[in-house]
Amino acid sequence: MEMKRRTFLVTAATAPLGFAAGHLLAHSGNGEQAGKQLPAAIEKLQPMTDGVVPISSEERQSRILKAQKLMREEGMDAVILEPGTSMDYFLDFRFFRSERMVVALIPAEGEVVYVAPAFEKDKVEENVTIPGEVRTWHEHESPYKLVADYLKGLRKPQPTLGIEERLRFFLYDGIRLEEPAVHFRLATPVTAGCRMFKSAAELALIKRAMDVTLTAYQALAECLREGMSQDEVRELCAEAHRRLGFDGGIMANFAEASAFPHGSRQPQQLKKGDVILIDGGCSVEDYHSDISRTWVFGKPSQRQIDVWNVVKEAQAAAFAAVKPGVLCSQIDAVARKIISDAGFGPDYTYFTHRVGHGIGMDGHEWTYLVRGNETPLAPGMCFSDEPGIYIGGEFGVRLEDCFYVTETGARFFTEPSPAIDQPFA
Repeated sequence: MEMKRRTFLVTAATAPLGFAAGHLLAHSGNGEQAGKQLPAAIEKLQPMTDGVVPISSEERQSRILKAQKLMREEGMDAVILEPGTSMDYFLDFRFFRSERMVVALIPAEGEVVYVAPAFEKDKVEENVTIPGEVRTWHEHESPYKLVADYLKGLRKPQPTLGIEERLRFFLYDGIRLEEPAVHFRLATPVTAGCRMFKSAAELALIKRAMDVTLTAYQALAECLREGMSQDEVRELCAEAHRRLGFDGGIMANFAEASAFPHGSRQPQQLKKGDVILIDGGCSVEDYHSDISRTWVFGKPSQRQIDVWNVVKEAQAAAFAAVKPGVLCSQIDAVARKIISDAGFGPDYTYFTHRVGHGIGMDGHEWTYLVRGNETPLAPGMCFSDEPGIYIGGEFGVRLEDCFYVTETGARFFTEPSPAIDQPFA
């Protein structure tokens, strides 16, 4: 079972970007308009926040119980987490990172223990939602000794500590030097073993995030005009997400720049006949959307139509191949064969990336639809389905919709694009 993390960070999707002064809608602190009027398609958007249900404490407790079961199966006595996605997932605990250790230890049996600086104890306790003892250290003391003492208290001659993949090296190294008897294991079989499989509550949050982003995209498409820069398009989409009640944004690229899978930094102005490729999303209660749309501003050429249709066929074939028990690698192979057989091969020549990634509380997370990943698909797993063809010096096409695995196949969160001149179903 492949558990290696392969992370693409598309910073352009959420970075603040400039928008031309003649079109910027500024906001005061209370959200009132303080600038020029937005395009009507953006102006009319209404919040989509009604009915959003956060993850309950009961569900988080069930996650901890599952993690503890997996720890026992994997021979781990505890797992250590520091602030980040997995800590949020299990403990609903949010804290900043610094050079000072703030961690949580989830044992294979028993209650959670938090370790933090003594002067932060009140703040830590204020943020604790899953009960557990808070052990503290003063500035001249070693936080690593606190962790070592905790592990000794488990009364195992050589305790095994699972290290969450994002735990920084200096924390691991400090514990290792403090207590050489500790065995260390990567905790991914536990963390991914829980997070890969989404509950009904998680699927509902992802679905809402997808619906929000698709609504923002549809409004954006009505606002495009010749001469627009990619930064203007990005800012309009960010504003659309804000109008819908959530923070979100996109990467936008035109013409030759669309052949860069994750965008070009070169200034771009939209003109008739340009391919437009947008990719991004938002977060709803920490659960992400990720959607790509490609179409043409104006009338598409036959070349653009032909390439788009190949990508569409590959996306549909990958989706149709999804069934419980099918290996992740097989889904990538199905899409890649269609693209190669259409003359855009061999292999990664024009389809330069995997066909999909897991999605949940991280935009890209376990596991991946990629060659070599022999993980079998199972109900509750969520993925992007995003084949692409990128032709340097011409244009690129990527179509991305996310789906979740069901007992019998798969279900898209959003309806894929029907045609190059109809990017939205």
